[in-house]
Amino acid sequence: MTERLYYSDSYLREFRARVVDRAVDGTLVYLDRTAFYPTSGGQPHDTGAISGTPVVEVLDEEDRIAHRLESPVEAAEVECRIDWERRFDHMQQHSGQHLLSAVLLSFFGIHTASFHLGREISTIDLEVPAVDPATLAAAEWRANQAVFENLPITVSYEDAATAAALRKPSERDGVLRVVSIAGLDRSACGGTHVRSTAEIGPILVRRLEKIRGMARVEFLCGGRAVRRARADYEALSRIAQNLSAAPDDAPAVIAAQMEAARAGDRARRKLEAELARYQGRELYDTAAPGVDGIRRVLRRLPAGSLEELRGLAQSFTAQPRALFVGAIQQPPAVLLAVSMDSGTDAGKTLKAALARENGRGGGSAVMAQGSLPSPEALERVLRELAADAGESAATGQA
Repeated sequence: MTERLYYSDSYLREFRARVVDRAVDGTLVYLDRTAFYPTSGGQPHDTGAISGTPVVEVLDEEDRIAHRLESPVEAAEVECRIDWERRFDHMQQHSGQHLLSAVLLSFFGIHTASFHLGREISTIDLEVPAVDPATLAAAEWRANQAVFENLPITVSYEDAATAAALRKPSERDGVLRVVSIAGLDRSACGGTHVRSTAEIGPILVRRLEKIRGMARVEFLCGGRAVRRARADYEALSRIAQNLSAAPDDAPAVIAAQMEAARAGDRARRKLEAELARYQGRELYDTAAPGVDGIRRVLRRLPAGSLEELRGLAQSFTAQPRALFVGAIQQPPAVLLAVSMDSGTDAGKTLKAALARENGRGGGSAVMAQGSLPSPEALERVLRELAADAGESAATGQA
């Protein structure tokens, strides 16, 4: 059985231990005692070194802990060193989670279902389908007040049958390791924690999203929160500089510019629609009727979207006895539009032509569109549509 030194001293950075077992290749070792925390309870494993060899993974195998090394270690007695920067970061995040979860429960009646400590962010899943952002902001402020109060965080060992006032009931029997925040929280937990709320540092609540019927809250503590706040401020400052505005005024300036852009876009679309109606009528007037009285036109674009031809097609086929074929060379695509009195069903006609060339698409009786696997397939469809129309289509460049 491995003696877990991190249970009694989360601040232990260096220790000596005896190797009691190892894998055949020597890269997996078991020690009689260890301060390396294994992945457990939402907290990632520690890293560091054993006899100078990097520890890349720490595994909890119930009675003992396995240390996976970058290369074999043959010594029987080893010097071990914890990566303190990583360990302390994890302590700040984990203690911060206890504090934030306690505040959410005590002041807002919201229970925490689970916790995940990631490389860059941490999250808690709350047992509610949604949370008001104002509630989260209030919880963030109350948690930071507890940080300012420098409340002690202590560890005790209590019998599971008599351990009272736990934030979340434990399903374990026997002795529980209870982590307490004075006056705020008592939780059964095997993780590593700081000694007081002051060491958690600032708590910053960020993104809120819905996950499987619960609300997921992203948060950062300590050094992570400071670095993120600095990055956020620098990003906001660059935005404000580009806007020639003060950082506090940037949101209002952006909102005004976005509304102006939307208004400009609406005006542009209106003008484009008017231009398409004019061009469609002009195109119709210059297209000679076929022997069957149908006016036909083919328009090509070298690249782009069929949306660029849709307005022109609608205007052209708004006139009597009209058929419009539009084509995009890259990516290969085709549009077929007809007037109600043309005698052609655009959807059925184009769908059949596309099917013969492994294309995809469809539409209504008056307008349909689709995509083709190659330029050659597009040309064959265009020739077929022209043949179905009874004559070659007049060609123009849009």
